[in-house]
Amino acid sequence: MTREHQGGSRGFAAARKGVWSGLRFTSLRLRLVLVFGLVALTAAVSASGIAYWLNREAVLTRAQDAVLRGFEQEMQNRAGALPEHPSQDELQHTAGQMAASSQRFSVLLVAENSDGKTVYASSGGLGGFSLADVPESLRTAVNEEQKVTSANPYHLYWQRITEDDTPYLVAGTRVIGGGPTGYMLKSLEPEAKDLNSLAWSLGIATGLALLGSALLAQALATTVLKPVHRLGVAARRLGEGKLDTRLRVSGTDELADLSRTFNSAAENLEKRVADMAGREQASRRFVADMSHELRTPLTAITAVTEVLEEELEFEGEGGGFDPMIEPAVRLVVSETRRLNDLVENLMEVTRFDAGTARLVLDDVDVADQITACIDARAWLDAVDLDAERGIHARLDPRRLDVILANLIGNALKHGGSPVRVSVARADDEVVIRVRDHGPGIPEDVLPHVFDRFYKASASRPRSEGSGLGLSIALENAHIHGGEITAENHPEGGAVFVLRLPQDPSPPADGDAADDGGDGAGSDGSARDEGKGEDAKGQV
Repeated sequence: MTREHQGGSRGFAAARKGVWSGLRFTSLRLRLVLVFGLVALTAAVSASGIAYWLNREAVLTRAQDAVLRGFEQEMQNRAGALPEHPSQDELQHTAGQMAASSQRFSVLLVAENSDGKTVYASSGGLGGFSLADVPESLRTAVNEEQKVTSANPYHLYWQRITEDDTPYLVAGTRVIGGGPTGYMLKSLEPEAKDLNSLAWSLGIATGLALLGSALLAQALATTVLKPVHRLGVAARRLGEGKLDTRLRVSGTDELADLSRTFNSAAENLEKRVADMAGREQASRRFVADMSHELRTPLTAITAVTEVLEEELEFEGEGGGFDPMIEPAVRLVVSETRRLNDLVENLMEVTRFDAGTARLVLDDVDVADQITACIDARAWLDAVDLDAERGIHARLDPRRLDVILANLIGNALKHGGSPVRVSVARADDEVVIRVRDHGPGIPEDVLPHVFDRFYKASASRPRSEGSGLGLSIALENAHIHGGEITAENHPEGGAVFVLRLPQDPSPPADGDAADDGGDGAGSDGSARDEGKGEDAKGQV
């Protein structure tokens, strides 16, 4: 096949696909046109069939009655005047006279002459109308003896036949009381042509009716479906978040009522969404303000707890606290640290919700970054690292550290040793897997491991963490254009998979400036390991 033929075939296939796509796109329109067409076709065919049948019967009956009346009169006037045993010449002469009537039919007369022989006379001569052209059933009926009455001195029988696609009318009778038997043959071809013309006219009328119904259906479909199409477009715009979408209402029909209902629903939805957005914004502002206001007293409390920690460390050197109050001091130190982590996490969540979290991208060796995260938190003895150096990516080092601290800390605290961290390159992504050897994550918990404040066990609503660690890790992955997934390993334990692009899209103007070190896990201290408890910490 040549290239031109191949191109033509592809073009035809594309055109056919476009046609079918259009038909599918306008399926309601197509069905409406088809229904109108079928109704119109049924009505037109029924009307045409009835009209054709009635006209056919009327035309044939009128022609038939005229011919039969003429034949009957000729038999009365001509054949009835013949003697009981006419000669061949008399019979032939009479047949010719009968055929010359106004109806112009062919005549065949049969009689017995004076010698008792059967003689035949045809108006068409030897090659004309003969007894063989008369159906056997008609001859039998004519020859059968009938009761003679004054009202019916002649018994006339007729039949329609077709020869060589030409319709004929055949009739026969005999002179009762003695005389010849007469047969008549009349062609109905003129009437058949008139009926064919009528059939063609009715067919053309049916086609025009079908075409008119299709055009009418198209017009009605456009009138009816255009508002429906506008309603569909408006619904899609509303689904895209354009809550100010409204329909232009005109008329008082059902479609106008539907448009008014849509506008009312859209208006109510816009008000509700605006109200919810206002409440959500107020809630975020409250959390942000509360977190910000808590930082000042927390700073002072943290300084005091650091002094208390030092006193606890020097307890064995002659200092320390009364044994009765030492547990209370340790509880205050622990809860202050937990509260400080919670405030930091809330501040970070607020930045993500407000859209103010920004990336500070740098060229990072992923293996070095993981090693630094593990070393800063003294996890070297508890974590197996399988990462070759030289896998570079443009990432935010601080946010990557937050992600790793949460995932690895979560595995160490709530999984099972050993915890294995592996790094691989897949296409344009860096894939980091953190696997533990614990009991794994229950199937009903897996869909919620990244939910904020989610507790896998209702019986343990309180834990050392804030319940925000994995949620913050996921948000940090999203801001890089990446993703984190959680699953159970077939051999036991849970696996968290972090996928980050090697070169994320550059930040917009002004995005390079970050919020400083206020984000969760930004201080790089060992306290960051407490922020990865929200999912597996309750398993």
